[in-house]
Amino acid sequence: MDFTSQVIFFGSLLLLVSVMASVISNRIGAPLLLVFLVIGMLLGEEGLGGLYFDDFQTAHLIGSLALAVILFDGGLRTRTSSFRVGLRPAVVLATVGVVITAGLTGLVARYALGLGWLEAALIGAIVGSTDAAAVFSLLHSKGLELKQRVAATLEIESGSNDPMAIFLTVALIELLMGQHTSIGWGMALEFVQQMGLGALIGVLGGFLLAYTINGLSLTPGLYPLLALGGGLVVFGATGVAGGSGFLAVYLAGLIVGNRRIQAAQNIQRFNDGMAWLSQITMFVMLGVLVTPSELLPVAPKAAIVGVALILVARPLAVFTCLAPFRFPWREQLFIAWVGLRGAVPIILGIFPLVAGLAGAEQFFNVAFFVVLLSLVVQGWTIAPAARLLGLELPPDSGQTERVELDVPQQADYEFVSYRVKSDSPALFKPLHNLRLPDSAQVLTLFRQGAPVREEDGDILQPGDQVYLLSLPDDLPLLDRMFVAPAGPAYLEEQRFFGEFTLDGETRLGDLAAVYGFNLPPGVDPGQSLDEYLLHLFRGKAVVGDRVRLDHLQFTVREMEGNRILKVGLKLGRG
Repeated sequence: MDFTSQVIFFGSLLLLVSVMASVISNRIGAPLLLVFLVIGMLLGEEGLGGLYFDDFQTAHLIGSLALAVILFDGGLRTRTSSFRVGLRPAVVLATVGVVITAGLTGLVARYALGLGWLEAALIGAIVGSTDAAAVFSLLHSKGLELKQRVAATLEIESGSNDPMAIFLTVALIELLMGQHTSIGWGMALEFVQQMGLGALIGVLGGFLLAYTINGLSLTPGLYPLLALGGGLVVFGATGVAGGSGFLAVYLAGLIVGNRRIQAAQNIQRFNDGMAWLSQITMFVMLGVLVTPSELLPVAPKAAIVGVALILVARPLAVFTCLAPFRFPWREQLFIAWVGLRGAVPIILGIFPLVAGLAGAEQFFNVAFFVVLLSLVVQGWTIAPAARLLGLELPPDSGQTERVELDVPQQADYEFVSYRVKSDSPALFKPLHNLRLPDSAQVLTLFRQGAPVREEDGDILQPGDQVYLLSLPDDLPLLDRMFVAPAGPAYLEEQRFFGEFTLDGETRLGDLAAVYGFNLPPGVDPGQSLDEYLLHLFRGKAVVGDRVRLDHLQFTVREMEGNRILKVGLKLGRG
């Protein structure tokens, strides 16, 4: 009993320390996953904890399970609306991009580490993919509001490029073990089988899981377990069938997350917590698994491989893959820089050890060092890089309190609260006369902590708290009705979008006449801003896209589907 209690005590204490470490991480700007990795190293055999753990088979099992949970959560978070601007470039990056990155990195490893061609290619394949856990964690924990095209491309790529890296790693190990004599039709068919079965079972499993969730009447607390259990069944079943379980579980989460299902908010929150627990467990375990003293001999040469990966291989792969999609150079540069390596390369570094490949320890140690380098250099600079390149959207200036409601068949509605201040545009106006969006409905009005009855009057007073039901898309309009345009957030918004807001239907000829500038040759003065900007961005415009015409700068400010509703206007050449 004493041993059981000790394990529970120290295990729970470790979990608490890891969670509390997030506070320190935010204050010093360190990537949280790096903190978890360092905690594991401190607990390891050469750290303060002195724990000895070298069971690579168990580490592979725990790591694979944790990655499945993380990818399922990543799928739940990803909105299919982002596919409009991010799917095609992300798929190219997740396939061709991984091959280019692995090839170029392997070329450097060939000479830096003195390996044969196949061994060097294996190093490239192991570190060739970005890591979903690292990308999802850093993009969300840093509070970055990126342009949709950039965020969508990064998240879809990181959630879908693991299968390619895993396939390359396994194929090269089989070549080195003599199970294949050359890269031929057999390996090509194996790749098609893994990707095809992964996509097919993932999509079908996602629809079946969503149907099951909606078709069963359960205790509310069981729906999150049903969703996660179903996702892991899809992962395991795909692997048993010979497909890519990682691709399947991501697609299953994507399907479930974009369907109207029961207990949607409970499922989202539970899986978010489970994803964090999986990241903590996985990174702490990998930190315990490594022997720091064994990293020192390979550190100089591994650093050459890591620098080549970060500064040469990843950028060249990104620029090559995104060239057909005409991404602005700033966006390409940022996507190249956020090629974060995390748990996936370390787990792939375990594959040679599990397979019994000669010299496998070197593959693991090099992969671990490259991940450390990536988390320190790229993870620490992701937020400054976004701001430096002008890709971070300003924060929402609305001062709302939002609670997402779990209404059956209406999962998108939110419970929204506004406090009426002395400078609010709605002050001293009758609440029932406000021109609310069609989706919005007033639920109640609180004054001095008590609800106001309709017969007592509903003229809004300073300090009143208004509670409404609304769809998220209508919150910007509600913000303008209840929140005064002032404060740092508003000033940042004005700096980014410009001093004036124009309707997307405004004609270019009218703007040219008012502001005194010449239209580019061949541009129809009868074109609207909406039509002109969509043409420039090939129908893939997103909020934050900018165009300069003479001394005016136009910035896409608000969109609905594929229509540009509002455009910010900034005067001058600054």
